[in-house]
Parts: sequence; C-alpha cells; structure tokens
Amino acid sequence: MNKVVSSPPSVPFYLRIENLITAVSKVFAWTNLALVAVIIIQVILRKVFSNGQIALEELQWHLYATAVMFGTAYAQISNLHVRVDLFYHTFSAKKQAIIDLIGILFLAAPFVIIVILHSYDFAYESWRVNESSSSPSGLPFRWLIKSVIPVSFALLLLSLLARVLRNLETITKGASHGS
Repeated sequence: MNKVVSSPPSVPFYLRIENLITAVSKVFAWTNLALVAVIIIQVILRKVFSNGQIALEELQWHLYATAVMFGTAYAQISNLHVRVDLFYHTFSAKKQAIIDLIGILFLAAPFVIIVILHSYDFAYESWRVNESSSSPSGLPFRWLIKSVIPVSFALLLLSLLARVLRNLETITKGASHGS
C-alpha cells in the first residue's frame, strides 16, 4: 500500500519575515533594561557622589536610540504604531488593507528608503574615520550608533514588505487583517 505523504502547510513568507523581526526585536528589547540600569547608576553617581559621567550620559542616549530605532519594525508588524484615522476601525478588513497598502507604498516605504540611502553614507563615513565622541571622556566608536540608523531602517523596510504581503493576501483572499 502506498502512503500519501502530505506536505506540511506552507508558512506565508510574510509570517517568516514577521517571526524574524520579532526575534530581533526581543534581543534589542533588552537595551531597555540596560538603559534603566545605566540611568540608575548615573543618578547615584551624580546625586550621591557628585560625580556624573559623560560616558554614561552618552550611553543613555545610545541605548534609548537603539531601543526606539529597532522597536519601530516590531511596532509595524504587530500593528502597534500610531494611527491617525477616525474611521479606519469601522472599515472592513479589505478596506483597511487597501488603506494600509496605499500608505505603505506611497508614504512609509519612500521615506524609509530615503533614510536608508542617506544614512548609509553617514554611518560609513563615521566608520571610515573611526569617529568617537567629541567629549574627551565620551564614548569611542560613534560609528556604531550611527550604524543603527541604516540597519534599523532596513529592518523597518522588511517589516513594511511583510505588511504589504499581508495586505495583498487580505485583499485577494479576504483573510483577516492585522497580526
């Protein structure tokens, strides 16, 4: 007797992208814990010992920037971003997908692409000269934080691609809209 072996159901490509972004975001979410620790240490040093550290202040904004920049891709795929539309929630899933698709293709994606193109040179030049803080006691490797811009925006572009694919499925197959 021949057994019919069925292949496992295929996972849509957009779900693979979303899973990747979720995994990357979980790693970068730990920067928030590091940020809280650095803030507490800096406050104790400044208020208790009258000895604030420039490097710790710079590390605070580096950690905050990293958490926010990488958090945008997760906000996009999980549909947690801010929406300024009074009627959106009353629309059908198909109409919501059409509105999202137009917004992504004509507003979000062009902006993200422009940022990636311009920030690449910005980060590369910083890396090329091994840029560091202008403060003598500041952090070295300024190129590292500048590199967060094109990398995080590339991840955001990937999340936009996932949303486009999800919206196209909703429009064509009538699948449920959202995450």
